[in-house]
Amino acid sequence: MSVSAPEFLSSKETPDPHGVMVMYGPERFFRPEILHSLPGVRGEEADSSITRINGDRAEIREVLTELKTVSMFGDQRIVFIEDADDFVSANRPQLEKYAASPAKGSLLILDVKSFPKTTKLFKLVEQHGLVVECAELKGAALIKWLQRVAKDQYGKSLDRDNAALIVQLAGDGLGMLLQEVAKLASLVGDVADIKRDDVVKVVGGWRTETTWVMLDALRDGDTGKALDALEKLLKAGEAPQKILGGVTFSFRKLAEATERARAGTPLRDAISGSGIFPNAIGPSEAYLKRIGFPRASQILQLLLEADTEMKGGSRVDPKLLLERLFVRLAGEPVVLSAT
Repeated sequence: MSVSAPEFLSSKETPDPHGVMVMYGPERFFRPEILHSLPGVRGEEADSSITRINGDRAEIREVLTELKTVSMFGDQRIVFIEDADDFVSANRPQLEKYAASPAKGSLLILDVKSFPKTTKLFKLVEQHGLVVECAELKGAALIKWLQRVAKDQYGKSLDRDNAALIVQLAGDGLGMLLQEVAKLASLVGDVADIKRDDVVKVVGGWRTETTWVMLDALRDGDTGKALDALEKLLKAGEAPQKILGGVTFSFRKLAEATERARAGTPLRDAISGSGIFPNAIGPSEAYLKRIGFPRASQILQLLLEADTEMKGGSRVDPKLLLERLFVRLAGEPVVLSAT
């Protein structure tokens, strides 16, 4: 059997592997989660039920002897080889033989970085045991994992946009993301849904709240309020590139809504279908109507130009670049001097 780590951990019936189990891939976060979810490796005495051996000290003869020794208490015997890449390479024939006919009541767990699917050992473990891929989670896969954690562990509904916002604010470290979801679940209490305001308050702190005030003011035509918020963020040490990331996160959806409307979708439906938060649909519709279609069609270009200039394409102060972008997004013409 071969599964991904999220599939293994989210399964309602945790697989009970026998023989050989291999965990492979670059994401280290999943290893202890998988290990402690195994039947017989739970509770306060979990670690005492495992014989741990580092790969550079593991001897195949001793490992096999350990696996074939029957416990007097009848418990499952588990041998866990950490950093086992070299161990696997040096003992591949013996491991292939053992994987095809493992000792009853024993489990050999191999922790490796790489485990090519074309090898005989992979195919044998897949057939007789369990292979778990611990790949790094990025993009849509990371968002889905975060939504599943919120639902399975805390019974909370977390929509795609709010999950994406958590990742934007907290980064893509899985341990940190788990902490943030736990805090959010605690904050909302008996409420079933985790909403944008909850995410902004818990994950982002005052800087994120200020960012949303800034973005809402910019969308609503209050350029002065938006520039005041920008000034507060910059004085607090917020990087201009990070501020631009927040602007892009919000206004890129408005650019997408514009393109949907260009293709014939009614404007309000186009906005809703672009992932804009429900409570922002009305104000977003008002914004696009206010600036007009020609200017709305330039939103994405303006964001891309600002990103290029911010990354070294211009000698102009990043603060001035952001101010110019704000004025342009607000639908006002501006000429920025490089002096």
